[in-house]
Amino acid sequence: MTGAAPAPLRVWLDEAGTLLRLRLARPKANIVDAAMIAALDRALNEHLGRGDLLAVLIDADGPNFSFGASVEEHLPGNCAVMLKNLHALLLRFLASPAPVLVAVRGQCLGGGLELALAGTLLFIAPDARLGQPEIKLGVLAPAASCLLPERVGQARAEELLLSGRSMDAAEAAAIGLVTAVAADPEGAALAWFAQHLKGKSAAALRHALRAARLDLVERVRQKLARVEALYLDDLMATRDAVEGLDAFLARRPPKWEHR
Repeated sequence: MTGAAPAPLRVWLDEAGTLLRLRLARPKANIVDAAMIAALDRALNEHLGRGDLLAVLIDADGPNFSFGASVEEHLPGNCAVMLKNLHALLLRFLASPAPVLVAVRGQCLGGGLELALAGTLLFIAPDARLGQPEIKLGVLAPAASCLLPERVGQARAEELLLSGRSMDAAEAAAIGLVTAVAADPEGAALAWFAQHLKGKSAAALRHALRAARLDLVERVRQKLARVEALYLDDLMATRDAVEGLDAFLARRPPKWEHR
C-alpha cells in the first residue's frame, strides 16, 4: 500500500508573520504542474491578504529551482485548463500587494522562469541557468512573451524567446534581469528583506508597489489574454506543435513539416 504523494509546496510564515515563505518541494525538477499551481494558489488565498505582510519569498528544494511546466499538460485536451490556471496564478503574483522575492539555484526554465519573472526581485546563484526552451518543442512561452520584454527590453526578449537558449548568471545580471548574484540566493533575499523591508509599514509598501506596477499589471493582463488565445487557437492547430510535444515525451528528435 502506497502513501499519499508528498505536498508539492512547503508554506510557512517567517519574521513574526510578516514574510510568507513558499518553497517548491518536489526536487530535483520541481515541475510547475497542476498540483504545484493549485498549491501556490491555495497559499496565496490563505496568506496574501494579511495586513502586516511585508514580502513573499519563493525558493525551491534541491539543486534546481524548476525544470518548467508539465509537457504532458501542454498536449491538446489539457493545455487550455493548464494555461488558464497558470496565467491566473502568475497575474496574482504580478499584482501581489507585497513584494515577491525569488531565490533561484540551478535550472530555472520554462514555466519556472515565468514564475520567477512574475516576481518583484530575483536573486540567483552563480550556477543558475535561466531560459525559455519552449520554441525547441515547437511551441511558445505565453507568459514569458509578455513578461520578458517588460524586464529586459524587446530586442533581448525576442532573442531569448526565439532561440530557446539558456543564459548564465553573469548574463542575467548584465541585462538587468536579476537583483543580485549570490552563492546563497535565499540568504541574499533574506538579507535584502532585513535591510530594506523589515520595519517598514506594510500599508505604505502595498501602495508603493501598486503605484509602481499599475500600468505593468494592466499591460501584461491584456496582452496575456491575447497571447493565450493565439497559443490555443492558432499555434495548437499546427501539426508541428503537437509533433514537438510528442517527440519530447517519446525522447526522439522532432520531424518538422513546417505547418
